[in-house]
Amino acid sequence: MSKTRAFVASVSIVLFAGAAHAAVAPGNPLGLNSREPIAVNADSFLADLNGNTGTYTGNVIVTQGQVKLHADEVKVIAPAGRASRMEAQGNVVVDSPSGRAIADTGVYDVPQQVLRLTGNVVLTKEQNVMRGTALEFSMATGLAKMTAGAPAQVTTAASGTQAPGKPARVQGLFYPEQASTPPAASAPTESKP
Repeated sequence: MSKTRAFVASVSIVLFAGAAHAAVAPGNPLGLNSREPIAVNADSFLADLNGNTGTYTGNVIVTQGQVKLHADEVKVIAPAGRASRMEAQGNVVVDSPSGRAIADTGVYDVPQQVLRLTGNVVLTKEQNVMRGTALEFSMATGLAKMTAGAPAQVTTAASGTQAPGKPARVQGLFYPEQASTPPAASAPTESKP
C-alpha cells in the first residue's frame, strides 16, 4: 500500500477514534459507540504527509452510529497515524440522540477526551435551549461548562466612543416535562339496596 493511501486510510479510520474510545464510558451522553463504523463524506480531501494532517473540505459530514458531525472543514492532526486533535471550522453542527450542538468552530483533543465548541454556541434538546460563546465538554468525566464571552463594546451615539457593554451571560430556556394525563376518574357506581 502506498504511503499516501495508508495515510488517507488511517486518517479516515481515526477521525473519531478518540471520541469513540470515550463511548465505552458508562453514561456517555452523546451516544457514541466505538464499535460502529465511521463514514466521512466531503467535497474534497487533502493529505499533508509531512505535516501529518488530513483536511476534509466542503459540506463535510462525519457519521458514527447515531452521531453526525457537519462542518465546512474538518482537519485531523494524526502524528504516526493516530488522531491527536480534530478541528472543525464553519457551520459546525453535532447531532446526537441527546440533542444538537451548533457552533462556529469545534476542537476535539483526543488524548484529553475534551470537546471545545466556540463562537455562537447553541445547545438544543426538544424545546430546551442554551446559548453561550464557549462550551467545554469532557467525555471522560461527563462534565460540561458553558461560558459567555467578554462584554461587547458599545458605541455611544453622542460621542461616538466605545465603552464596555454589559457582560455577556449564558442563557437557558427550559420547559418542564408535561405531566402525563391523569387517569380518568372512574364513574361512581350505583349501589343498589
